[in-house]
Amino acid sequence: MSASRRSPARRWIVGGAVLALGASTLLAANAQAEPERAAAPQPSAVVFIDDFDGPAGSGVDTGKWRLDPGDNINNNELQYYTEGTENAQLDGEGNLVITATAEGAANYQCYYGTCEYTSARMNTSQTFQAEYGRVEASIKLPQGQGIWPAFWMLGSDFPGVPWPDSGEIDIMEMVGHQPGTVHGTVHGPGYSGGAGIGSSYSLPGGEIFADDFHTFAIDWAPDSIVWSVDGNVFQELTPGDLGGNAWVFNKPFFMILNLAVGGDWPGPPDDGTSFPQQMIVDYVSVTTSD
Repeated sequence: MSASRRSPARRWIVGGAVLALGASTLLAANAQAEPERAAAPQPSAVVFIDDFDGPAGSGVDTGKWRLDPGDNINNNELQYYTEGTENAQLDGEGNLVITATAEGAANYQCYYGTCEYTSARMNTSQTFQAEYGRVEASIKLPQGQGIWPAFWMLGSDFPGVPWPDSGEIDIMEMVGHQPGTVHGTVHGPGYSGGAGIGSSYSLPGGEIFADDFHTFAIDWAPDSIVWSVDGNVFQELTPGDLGGNAWVFNKPFFMILNLAVGGDWPGPPDDGTSFPQQMIVDYVSVTTSD
């Protein structure tokens, strides 16, 4: 399938390198949750797991994740991503809490002057690279105008191979003014930024992703990526869906979690947006077939 996007390209800093990203997808169709949908296959060999067990207030396991501090002028985001436990810490109940807040933001300088918000971004670029299998996370998402959580992947050959040739897989992105809809997208040479290819999934009956934890996953194999939410498949992409452009997803990728505030796609917060906002992650895992 193919889908159009209505947001401009974004850029990110990962490990000190500038990286262009697509701000996630909008879409050929909004997939609705239906009980009769086929469930995604269930790989069984765990190659990565973080269930975020640890004392309340402690930081992420640096053997699995590295925080990625800084602001983001290229995407016009408003937050400063901090280090330490200021915006990313365990809650003592088996969850990672990524917090976006205005509190303490004046201690940081952003591209536009004194920062208005702080948050956190982390990745596995130095600790783990996935190659095929199921990549999934159970997350309770925030909501509100200008709030932008994401769980995504970049080709591990970045930045030696520049974006978008390195490839990007957006497992889940959400803009907070659409709290019941998430987006899944790929970006590569000839289909990046606003031309990224993907689709969306909406909860039924007006439900929103801030009300409970949901499982966001891809089942990834050579020449195939399948997206699901809570086991409901809503998209499959193969090389034939790329309009003759190169498929750049048959290689290792690393994972990223972040919670942005503002940016070209969601726009800035408004008077109805409350802070702090929290992205609560129960676990992240990668499993492969035996």
